[in-house]
Amino acid sequence: MRILLIGKNSQIGWELQRTLAPLGEVYATDSPEIDLGSVFAIRTLVRAVEPEVIINAKSFDVVDQAEKEPSQAHAINSTAPGVLAEEAHEVGAGLVHYSTDYVFDGEKGSPYTEDDEPTPINVYGKSKLEGERAIIKASGSYLILRTSCVYSLRRDCFVTKVLGWAREQRTMRVVSDQVGSPSWSRMLAEITTQMLVEAKDDLAAWLEKHTGIYHLAGSGSASHFDWARAIIENDPHKEEQVNQAVLPARTTEFSTAAERPLYTALNCERFSTEFDLTIPPWEDALRWALADSRFLYLIG
Repeated sequence: MRILLIGKNSQIGWELQRTLAPLGEVYATDSPEIDLGSVFAIRTLVRAVEPEVIINAKSFDVVDQAEKEPSQAHAINSTAPGVLAEEAHEVGAGLVHYSTDYVFDGEKGSPYTEDDEPTPINVYGKSKLEGERAIIKASGSYLILRTSCVYSLRRDCFVTKVLGWAREQRTMRVVSDQVGSPSWSRMLAEITTQMLVEAKDDLAAWLEKHTGIYHLAGSGSASHFDWARAIIENDPHKEEQVNQAVLPARTTEFSTAAERPLYTALNCERFSTEFDLTIPPWEDALRWALADSRFLYLIG
């Protein structure tokens, strides 16, 4: 299997480089090697590699920055996925693309399914939804995998921030009214790879059969407040903590450039049924991630 991986330095992409390796030849790239703002560069890359499947793990995912740089956010999150889908169709490849729970407005109050109507409320969510629609419009074979609250101990994220705060602040305040489905990047990469293994020697037919949008995130849901408490509880180096209390706060108490949807937990039953794969509870994945303490250098 020849795989073109876009976004090798992203949280999911870094893990995918390793999990995908046994499947065949993996051509992994990221900026500045590839300018995803250039349609010509994208088309040239795909035609040079001639992959059987393209996996796009690249995203302009700094939510507040997207409000300040909407053109860049749309170039990477909207235009680039559409061009990748067009080129995949042209060379007979399938496309696996990661999207986000932020395509929803957070008003439902229960886990979102793939049948719920997306109504994003910030630039990041709007640009990701436009990317989904561009992929669908290209009329090729695709898997759009919406995920939520992605974290990796290899880069700055909510988990590493909480671990750092626990070493600096005796009292920590964390929003309790933002709810999502925490998702470990390695878990997402491993499940994606297991999914592709099922394609065996007929990837094109397999992708055509399963084409669609799926939710793939840690099983269950948690507020950022509960997530933070679980992070602190499972910290393998608790002796370094100075924190004595985690207090709940409201989103409105913090000023941010982008509005956040409050409830974006994802129902992943369709994915589990379609691919016969079990998604671990988010609490278990968090424990596994934190148990690998070699990667806690980010907060050292």
